[in-house]
Amino acid sequence: MLYLDVCATTPVREEVIKSITDVMAKHYGNPSSIHRFGVEADKLVAKARQIVAEGLDCLPAEILFTSSGTESNNLAVKGAAYANRSRGRHLITTQIEHASVYESFKQLEQEGFEVTYLPADSTGAVSLDDLKTALREDTILVSIMHVNNEMGRIQPVKEIGAFLLERPRTLFHVDAIQSYGKLAFTPQEIGADLMSASAHKFRGPKGTAFLYRREGVRLATLLAGGGQEFGLRSGTENVPLLVGMAKAARLVVEEQATAFHKLHGLRKRLAAGLADIPGLIVSGADDPTLMAPHIVHFTLDDVRSEVLVHALEEADIYVSARSACSSGSIVPSRVLLSMGMSEERAVSGIRVSFSPEQTPQDMDHFVDELKKAVQRLRM
Repeated sequence: MLYLDVCATTPVREEVIKSITDVMAKHYGNPSSIHRFGVEADKLVAKARQIVAEGLDCLPAEILFTSSGTESNNLAVKGAAYANRSRGRHLITTQIEHASVYESFKQLEQEGFEVTYLPADSTGAVSLDDLKTALREDTILVSIMHVNNEMGRIQPVKEIGAFLLERPRTLFHVDAIQSYGKLAFTPQEIGADLMSASAHKFRGPKGTAFLYRREGVRLATLLAGGGQEFGLRSGTENVPLLVGMAKAARLVVEEQATAFHKLHGLRKRLAAGLADIPGLIVSGADDPTLMAPHIVHFTLDDVRSEVLVHALEEADIYVSARSACSSGSIVPSRVLLSMGMSEERAVSGIRVSFSPEQTPQDMDHFVDELKKAVQRLRM
């Protein structure tokens, strides 16, 4: 089996599974309880928060625990918009954001906010100049992803963050769900006031994530209740999963530099193998330093992506098709259309995403099976 869909989710590390099961069996107290079991659980939550913060070179109080990357993005976008709407109602994001960000802005539009959606160029990048043009005195939030989850383009968040430092009344949110643990950065280095990440993208458990919130940034409470997570996200903490996420976070940060080098080698090997397949176009920038090291996205003439995914599945290879199918009609990818692709190309995208545990031989095997599948489907 060759699993090449780590952008969707990653296998949980064995040592993380052990930590989760140990805590689940032995430390089942509610962290809000004042007895010994509760205090022990609360200490585990505090330790998990400290470990995550150390990896980002920030304060533990700047880490908010959530249930998912989607919740982190919703809390950042809606929480910032609601908390600061007395200063303005203009927001900026992009046409290529993950649905959890994009749809949050669509909801805010329905509530009276004005949103500017920045376009992407043919490589999948948004432009700092476009942002400068769109920025207004009443702009209270800019939200731009670090790595596009569909085709892997790295966005110029560091340059954007540096520019927005001159606009302290405009908050900057970065969806780092596909970059955390893959690229070397901290929120301070990219100028982020808010930054989202999700455990199951870096070999932690599903159902837990975090949001970095710079000290002093105000957010509106979206989940009211017992006042957990500094009063911003009530609900009993999932102690076992938080401990597991913290362990996965510590390991992925420690291994990031080595993993980055290996992933770049795998990406180069895969891209070279794809080059001689007729009608195949690799998406994004030609310069590999502008692309995430763990993602290769391509489109194919005359081959429907869903059909190709299932053809590869028959060879026990698992990749992702980034177009949606509704009522028998294929819907072109919003991200690919925003890059200027035709509708025909935008329904043929395939995303291959891989981990440092995989080998150059795995990339060669994928290319061989892809060629066979494409040949069969074009007959």
